[in-house]
Amino acid sequence: MKLGYLTRVLSGVRFKKMKNAINEVHEKSGKNKVTTFFDMVGCGIKYGAGYNDYTIFEFYKMNGKQRKTYLTRMKNKRMISELNDENLSYIFDEKNVFDKKFAEFTGREIHDLAETDLDTFKEFVKGKEYIFAKPNIGESGKGIEKLKVSDYKSAEELYYYVKDPKKNFGVVEELIVQHPQAAKIYPYSLNCLRIVTLVYNGKPNILYAVFKMGNNGKFVDNLENGGLACHFDLDKGEITGQGHTSALINYDAHPATGIKFVGYKLPYMNEIKELVKKAAMVVPEHRYVGWDVCITPDGPLIVEGNDFPAYDFPQLPDDDKEKIGLIPTIEKCGYKVRK
Repeated sequence: MKLGYLTRVLSGVRFKKMKNAINEVHEKSGKNKVTTFFDMVGCGIKYGAGYNDYTIFEFYKMNGKQRKTYLTRMKNKRMISELNDENLSYIFDEKNVFDKKFAEFTGREIHDLAETDLDTFKEFVKGKEYIFAKPNIGESGKGIEKLKVSDYKSAEELYYYVKDPKKNFGVVEELIVQHPQAAKIYPYSLNCLRIVTLVYNGKPNILYAVFKMGNNGKFVDNLENGGLACHFDLDKGEITGQGHTSALINYDAHPATGIKFVGYKLPYMNEIKELVKKAAMVVPEHRYVGWDVCITPDGPLIVEGNDFPAYDFPQLPDDDKEKIGLIPTIEKCGYKVRK
């Protein structure tokens, strides 16, 4: 599997991307490009680390003992195949299905457009300033629209807009009012905790949490849309690291508000931990799931679940942190990460 992956990397477009990664490492570290190339290839064979893993986790700054602790792309993919039933992935991939299955955890009014008539929709938008329209299948906030109800002449006009097949919307949702402390750090998006759970031997475990925030005036918190992610300690209820972007730029404070990250606190930690552990047991065939959890004035809600959990968030390097990856945390739960 590893050799097959390397063969694909060393051909065509992927090799060009690998060359770009080598150039980036050279610029940041001054390391020889040829040496870096062979080190990248070696890490692919030995640790299942692609050129992107090598770059974002700063493998070029690590020794073998440190590298062994990192959950790489290939190891994460193997975990997913071993722990999750691919035949049930649609429960998490299709928003209308997920929202029904996890209705007790979502805590907001959501309508499946395929089952919503005009009268029901009129009742739904009554008194609302904004609603969200989302595709049933999508990722990284793609295709989501925040719609101002008053921008339309009538509820009927808005109904036919969201029902337009060309828009490909699957559900409409009410706007979530988040807790002031969650909103303060960046008020324009719904800022969420990404929490990953692993169910092993019938017990739900929390592997990690990061706090994701929007940026640049965007209303979504995804890194792909310019957002930031910080390491988060659910026991302390606070941010414990720098803000990371997809461009691998680190911030000590949010660039839009100037609020410092480390030590920034959020409420409802016990409730959040109970919420995700309970949700983790709903689909027992999926034992490895990432949850996006928002915090309202009345407590936490689940925004969505991801059956292909991100492995990069908790391993992005902070300048002052020891380089230890996610594997020791996973193996404390009893699951053995295969090489």
